[in-house]
Amino acid sequence: MTVPLFYTLRNLWTRKWTTGLTAAGMGLVVFVFSAMLMMAEGLRKTLVDTGSPDQVVVIRRSAGTEVQSGIDRYQASIVETQPEVAIAEDGDPLLSKEAVVIVSLPKRGSRKEAYITVRGIGTKSLALRRQVRLIAGQLPKPGSSEILASQSVAKRCEGGGLGETLHFGLRSWRVVGIFDAGNTSFSSEIWADVDQLMQTFRRNAYSSILFRLRDPTQFERLKLRIESDPRLTLEAKRETRYYADQSELMAKFLRILGFSLTIIFSLGAIIGAMITMYGAVATRTSEIATLRALGFQRRTILLAFIVESLLLGATGGVVGLFFASFLRFLTVSTMNFQTFSELTFQLTLNVDTIVKAMAFAWIMGFAGGVFPALRASRMNIVQALRAT
Repeated sequence: MTVPLFYTLRNLWTRKWTTGLTAAGMGLVVFVFSAMLMMAEGLRKTLVDTGSPDQVVVIRRSAGTEVQSGIDRYQASIVETQPEVAIAEDGDPLLSKEAVVIVSLPKRGSRKEAYITVRGIGTKSLALRRQVRLIAGQLPKPGSSEILASQSVAKRCEGGGLGETLHFGLRSWRVVGIFDAGNTSFSSEIWADVDQLMQTFRRNAYSSILFRLRDPTQFERLKLRIESDPRLTLEAKRETRYYADQSELMAKFLRILGFSLTIIFSLGAIIGAMITMYGAVATRTSEIATLRALGFQRRTILLAFIVESLLLGATGGVVGLFFASFLRFLTVSTMNFQTFSELTFQLTLNVDTIVKAMAFAWIMGFAGGVFPALRASRMNIVQALRAT
């Protein structure tokens, strides 16, 4: 014998003010929890989408990032001649030797500084970045002080717009083109001629080498050859793996921060739910006694109150996710802990985040309702009828 569902729904509606406030509290916790998960997923997606599985990034062994890496010209020439490297239509290897530096640029409308990645590129760099397209201006001339700026940099940094001039490395650089890199880490970069950039910053080594494979299945053989060559101190990674590694530290930090905040906030939400459910038990003493007198068992009463609490948590979860869904249209800028440069990305809401948020809401609902439900199920029929 089970308590009808409409009885539980009616009780929630009868106490609509307390129900609404409790659900709102849970919704706030779910909102914060979802926002942190969306930030971590947005960051991960931005960096992972930057890479392609048929391309390889070569950096100095144990460097971790391009900023920390250094590849001299002799080692670069050895990598360039590997048979697995794809050949472009002009007969040259589809390969780019690049240099990466971090510069400080003033933001538009403020005196704050933004740390921007400047990438020294070669003639094949644009062909190797399928996500990047030129949307305004023209490509820079090789060997010149002309540069490309991403849309994000053009909007945020003073002097980053088309036809404007940026100053870094004790030199002036003219922006001749604006590129759109979609939802990738390249959307936070400036591109300059690699030889001019290395000369400006007095560097004699590249930061990384990027190339496309003739056959993606040959990667493991190539990786073994490069990493076992005594002339080289390099390591090779698929481009997707390289950028996935870049996202791990920051994403882990965001998840830890999110869980810490939600645990603190959830304690208040659980206490609120518990107070609401204890109040429901206190005001429905006669109803509980009547149900017991009609033959409903203790476990049925227990289940009815737990379902009521779970519905309360589910309502809070839906409310929190509804408002969190609007964060998808928000673009945020943060510092990449791996490279110490700014990274712009969009928050991402996916099925995994929705499932985790709703599960968390149900856990809060259950934790807030289990003790009041136990009290209701253990209520003595005679004493409850006398108290009414």
